Amino acid sequence: LDSKNIFQDIIITISGLPGSGTTTASNLLADKADIEMVSSGEFFRQMADERDMSLEEFGELAENNIEIDKKIDDRMINVAEPGMVLEARLTGHLMNRSEKKAFKVWIEASLDTRVKRIADREGYTEEEKEDLKERVKKREDSERKRYKNYYDIDINDTSFYDLVISSEENSPEEIVESIMEGVKDEVC
Repeated sequence: LDSKNIFQDIIITISGLPGSGTTTASNLLADKADIEMVSSGEFFRQMADERDMSLEEFGELAENNIEIDKKIDDRMINVAEPGMVLEARLTGHLMNRSEKKAFKVWIEASLDTRVKRIADREGYTEEEKEDLKERVKKREDSERKRYKNYYDIDINDTSFYDLVISSEENSPEEIVESIMEGVKDEVC
């Protein structure tokens, strides 16, 4: 089988906390494997923008409104088909509970590394980084609570992932190579 056929035959999920590198890895993998990339983070951002809210404000709203998370999560499961990489915090968990077979990846990085990446990506000054760190921790606490309350999911449980990989110790290219090797082992 050539690589294109292999990646057309499986769903790949890439999950991780904000700033861990999931979007970078997902986009790179989608390009390299010639598959479609679907991101729930983009859907979450669109919903926040539609309501003229920051991600933090929208996260707090979502904490008390299960329908927001349900819409995003249902969309991800419904669109999931072989030949796709799905990038979302919970997609690995949700696919694990669904009937759909997927190769599930968790990308990890320390809080400091993730905050630096978010700050660089969004143009924060050095002085704003400390405030950002607190906001990221607050957002992650909010999400952790929602996932536990809505789905009985412990976001820190990575035991069922097919690949857990550090984006501090591996470049995006190395992460994608590891994913592609893992998928080849799984499919062949």
